[in-house]
Amino acid sequence: MFLYSILSAYCAQSQQAGLAKQNNRWAIQPNGSISWKTDNRLPHTDHIEMSGEKVSLWVKYGVDTSGLANLTRTVVFPTFRMLPDDTRSHIAYTFHDNELPRIYINNQLLHITSEQGAGDINLKVKSINQHGIMHVLGQAGKKGTISIDRSLFPSVDKPLAIEKFTITNKGSEQVTVSMEKLSRMVTTDSATSKSAPHTVIMQTVNDGRHVLQPGQSVALSVCYLATDHPGMLNPVNPSAEETARKQRVAEILSPLQLQTPDSILNTEFAFAKIRATESIFKTKAGYMHGPGGLSYYAAIWANDQAEYVSPYFAFSGDSIGVLSAMNCYRLFASYMNPQYKPIPSSIVAEGDTYWNGAGDRGDQAMIAYGASRFALAYGKIDSARKLWPLITWCLEYSRRHINQEGVVTSDADELEGRFPAGKANLSTNCLYYDALTSAALLGKQLQVPAKITDGYRKEAAQLKAAIEKYFGATIDGYQTYRYYETNNTLRAWICMPLAMGIFDRKEGTIQALFSPKLWTADGLATEAGKETFWDRSTLYALRGVLQAGATDKAINYLHYYSTRRLLGEHVPYPVEAYPEGNQRHLSAESGLYCRIFTEGLFGIRPTGFNSFNCTPRLPSNWNDMALNRIKAFGKVFNLRISRQAGGKIAVKVIQGAKQHTYVIKNGDTVKVVL
Repeated sequence: MFLYSILSAYCAQSQQAGLAKQNNRWAIQPNGSISWKTDNRLPHTDHIEMSGEKVSLWVKYGVDTSGLANLTRTVVFPTFRMLPDDTRSHIAYTFHDNELPRIYINNQLLHITSEQGAGDINLKVKSINQHGIMHVLGQAGKKGTISIDRSLFPSVDKPLAIEKFTITNKGSEQVTVSMEKLSRMVTTDSATSKSAPHTVIMQTVNDGRHVLQPGQSVALSVCYLATDHPGMLNPVNPSAEETARKQRVAEILSPLQLQTPDSILNTEFAFAKIRATESIFKTKAGYMHGPGGLSYYAAIWANDQAEYVSPYFAFSGDSIGVLSAMNCYRLFASYMNPQYKPIPSSIVAEGDTYWNGAGDRGDQAMIAYGASRFALAYGKIDSARKLWPLITWCLEYSRRHINQEGVVTSDADELEGRFPAGKANLSTNCLYYDALTSAALLGKQLQVPAKITDGYRKEAAQLKAAIEKYFGATIDGYQTYRYYETNNTLRAWICMPLAMGIFDRKEGTIQALFSPKLWTADGLATEAGKETFWDRSTLYALRGVLQAGATDKAINYLHYYSTRRLLGEHVPYPVEAYPEGNQRHLSAESGLYCRIFTEGLFGIRPTGFNSFNCTPRLPSNWNDMALNRIKAFGKVFNLRISRQAGGKIAVKVIQGAKQHTYVIKNGDTVKVVL
């Protein structure tokens, strides 16, 4: 009954806010997966990416009006590179349905897809399920007596992707199943292959003829793999690979569990954890988190990795995520120089080269912001000491680029010239402001001289005043910010001051963000009047509006956004952008989604290696919420918020057998020491 009232309240609030009505295609399942039962809304197509340490599997899938599936698989091998070195020098191959080996049921061709030509038995899709493994479930044969579960997934640690057909005889008579044997390979040009020629192989496992008695099953697999030593291949065990993939997903989901009355938020949070964490590639330069999207692998960016996702890994409890964060900052630190020439925006090709085609995008502010936040939240003094030189170098670089008006200049911003950013932009300056604040806290933990930390605090105060004077403006009637010096249209990145704790213009900024000028069916338009959207700005905005205290408004829009991304037409993760990239599931955006909750809803602001300020924002129609198994500040703890009599809330911090409860007003701050 309580959940029904929550959903009713969301519907009413959505109508009042003018949010578009959503007709969900997918539904949440009891095991935390989502499932689409094919219906009369056909045809329908979508795409999803799944990644492991040595491979990424991008699947475009659809169901036509006859109920047959159409799949396109692009398999990316991030550590198999071509020459010359650049961002996209990895190898990738696309495999279509008509390249699959044929499968026969009782000597009749199984018609899997409309691309294969006429067959004797049609495999009709009944549902598709997503939860780290994609399952296409269908039926064939008389009265649907043949059940087929077609699963697709990447290997956890090998350059290998698998497509497995689990065929079950649900009839009363024995059935003969057979799959053609297939072994096909292609080898790259040795003259342009890095290290050695690379061979990509498509091959079958457990092909041949199988007799199934009633109730029996058989698994037939097609494998897509890469190797530099085709004569020394080990046998592929698809069942073991699937078990390992399930275990890796469970490992990602186990820590940092969100518990709220809203099942959509809980489920999308869990899915975002999968995408943010799976996309880490084991390269010769160490673990490197990569955005993905068929373009960005074995490479790091100052925004996606240093700014967006690495601070999340300090809370995630994932050891590989932490290693990737530390390696990200280590790689950027290798470009520090005494002349204070800018660190490149991106380090690519397993660390062998870099990209800086957009000049200084404010990358130093991004790196200092992310590294200082990560160091505080991770809570390990040795790690912080390694990061401190990078943080202070980046802060000094930014300081040297302050203009006469007191704000930091840069060549561009993270959109790299797609939209104008002027000579000084709001995003870079807000990141630098927060980096100064975090560095002052971190320096105190490292016992650096007080004059240094006091200097950072003083600079932060001066910069905050300069941000107000330089960027503060009335745009389209809203008392908010201009994004750069001559900007006169609303931009999505006006949310950045809120996300960095600057609330001087919060009322006008929140009104502008959720106005018809900026808010669209897919979140924030990058610029008022344009169709382009980038999820990253919407994710920052939702976090910032929560931090600014407009809890119910933020939750209403967050619920809408999460529903669209989890259960709508393109699922199940936050996306990069549109129309560019066609809403690729770039992975760092999922890290930003999770930070809406850790930093926004629960208001965790690191202040030391074992301390944080907690400013929870409990929505008015919720009685409680919790983040369980948080692995941060060198500890494991639960954070539980519950409504109390008299309009107060209880903040309970549970650490093993110890627990402490603080009773405060909703929106007040608790100083927590673990």
